Amino acid sequence: MVKLRLRRMGAKKAPFYRIVVADSTAPRDGAFIEEIGYYNPLANPVEMVVDNEKAVAWIKKGAQPTETVRALLKKSGAIQ
Repeated sequence: MVKLRLRRMGAKKAPFYRIVVADSTAPRDGAFIEEIGYYNPLANPVEMVVDNEKAVAWIKKGAQPTETVRALLKKSGAIQ
């Protein structure tokens, strides 16, 4: 199954996340199919950039977002 999930980047205690499309069996920071955005929770205000068209296209193809990514996509307006 294909999932939309977060890939952790950044230094120790300074996380930065990329929103990626990956196979569910791949490791968290391992191989991915496509990067569709990023999320920086430490910035003030929080930075989030998502390619909504790509996110919707992957969801239509059957990709399942994780709970966290689903909440981020709702904030960005990609899904209801």
